[in-house]
Amino acid sequence: MSDTLPQNQPHAHLIDLVPFAAHLGIALTEAGPDRVEGTLEWSPELCTVGGVLHGGALMTLADTTGAVCAFLNLPSGAATATVESKTNFLRAVRSGTARAVARPLHVGGSFVVVQTEVYDDGGRLAGHTTQTQAVLSPDRTGGTSDGCARCGPA
Repeated sequence: MSDTLPQNQPHAHLIDLVPFAAHLGIALTEAGPDRVEGTLEWSPELCTVGGVLHGGALMTLADTTGAVCAFLNLPSGAATATVESKTNFLRAVRSGTARAVARPLHVGGSFVVVQTEVYDDGGRLAGHTTQTQAVLSPDRTGGTSDGCARCGPA
């Protein structure tokens, strides 16, 4: 991650860390450790029967927004990965822009738990996701650690 960010979009680079989300068109509109907001425009290519935005697209919006929230709460040098995610869909998104707002519920040394609410274009709650993100210390993020006696090599 770069230490210098564009002044007009300081959080724009974060979506580049998740190429699949960028490919779908997810954009971050706000990003800080206490709140991350992302959007996804409705498009026919992302829909199921009847013009309903696919649940997988909405889950990707929630997962990405939540993962960025977790990432912004990590200690220096650590990484994160989703280890659990549960979504309740409450209404269909049939047009406009879906908006996700993620907030940390718990920030710990091993896990970050994030709650993300997804809203339709009218501001109505369309989904609720709770996810758990593992905190991966620098020696467990693909480096050359020898691992621990119990777990073995990294």
